[in-house]
Amino acid sequence: MIHHDLVIKGAIAIIPGLGATRMDIGIADEKIVTLSEDIPVSVAEEVIDARGKVVFPGAIDSHFHVGIYRPFAEDAVSESAAAVTGGVTTILSYFRTGSHYLHKTGPYREIFPEVLTLSRERFLTDYGYHLALMTDEHLSEMEALIESFGVSTFKYYMFYKNLDLAGTSVRGADYIMADAYDYGFLYQLMWKIAKAAQRHHGRGRIALSLHCENPEIIRVTLNEMRRQGHADLRAFSAARPPLSEWLAIQEAGVLAQATGCPINLLHLSSREAVLAALTLRRERPDLNIVCEVTLHHLTLTEETGLGVLGKVNPPLRTREDVEFLWQAIAHGHIDTVGSDHACLTRAMKGEEMWSALPGFGGTSLLYPLMISEGFYKRGLSLERIAELVAQNPARAHGLWPKKGTIAIGSDADLTIIDMEKEQVVNSDILNSAQDFTPFEGMLVRGWPTLTLLRGHVVFERGRIVGHPGVGRFIKRPVGLHADLNQE
Repeated sequence: MIHHDLVIKGAIAIIPGLGATRMDIGIADEKIVTLSEDIPVSVAEEVIDARGKVVFPGAIDSHFHVGIYRPFAEDAVSESAAAVTGGVTTILSYFRTGSHYLHKTGPYREIFPEVLTLSRERFLTDYGYHLALMTDEHLSEMEALIESFGVSTFKYYMFYKNLDLAGTSVRGADYIMADAYDYGFLYQLMWKIAKAAQRHHGRGRIALSLHCENPEIIRVTLNEMRRQGHADLRAFSAARPPLSEWLAIQEAGVLAQATGCPINLLHLSSREAVLAALTLRRERPDLNIVCEVTLHHLTLTEETGLGVLGKVNPPLRTREDVEFLWQAIAHGHIDTVGSDHACLTRAMKGEEMWSALPGFGGTSLLYPLMISEGFYKRGLSLERIAELVAQNPARAHGLWPKKGTIAIGSDADLTIIDMEKEQVVNSDILNSAQDFTPFEGMLVRGWPTLTLLRGHVVFERGRIVGHPGVGRFIKRPVGLHADLNQE
């Protein structure tokens, strides 16, 4: 019998495609090597007793922003610690040139190696990057980014197109440090991604992520809310209305149909946005579309988001929108759930709604909120939760089958959940550098007690026990870089 570095005994394993199964899990050389009803403790160096608990595949937080507001290397340490607290074992972070992040522009052949250097020995999770291509020079680098640098997802911010950043004093071109960031650029970008997706078909998915909000609509609605003198979360939602999402998704759909580009529709926040995405899927079933929602749009509203602390793009919506998103999940229309984690302090956030920085952290609550709000409150199956935060992100972002499941040969990325543990959310328990949370005061049932990254314990009973540097950069899609996924 195989000798194991670690055996997890007596757990109920949640395996996408199989459901809940009582089994022991044997780990050797950072991989899952045995799944059995009973693995003798005599063949294990270490044993974890998981009786009475549930084991999920480590979550993949596929919507993350490392270093957007804080020093990059510092943010990687603290916010990967927050991630493992929530049962997350892989972070896929967005990065772009322009303001924020490293505050520079230029070719990715120069900038991305700097990102990787800042990342090395900093993460408690495995990690990868989605890159926003902002210039014609970036377009010319796409194939090298896929084949040499291991980037399989790119991004376009529909909100940044045109010269005016939604009626503010900031010009969009200055903000993104690009000259022509319009639909012509998006059209070219989609063509190139579509060709790359065809070229690498069978090795893993190459796709474009889209932030779908229409800036021309927002320019008018934002100015109207300011004219009326409103400055709360309800006004902010009205300033960036569901109409802007609806229209942007339709616009993106036209270009995706013309080019055949696989797309990820990010952070769908409203009934209108979901219906627009479903209409596109119904009309063009041949298109490769992934629909994503985020934790905050599933749990917080314009009434409960703690004012300016809950400012995020797209905005928090109504309770009716929240319930519609859960219904869409229950009916299988939503593919992935992420956190859109962006760490900043209360002082950095600001006090006034229109000038405050958008975003906040949430990765520490990925499994807890999905279990508490999804399983306990709405009857969502545990298997469906594992699909949304582990299996489907792995498939959508070129990580399958290395990540996203509990299977022989997959990385031993696991989180053990105490389904009965109840805890009130506050910033002190989230292991983040953020000193506030819009989720403050929520009573949540179902918390990770232990998180394993490739068989290494990185989080246990509320404490970070791993060390920065255990995490590795993953070249994606892993089918193309199967022998290169270690630094």
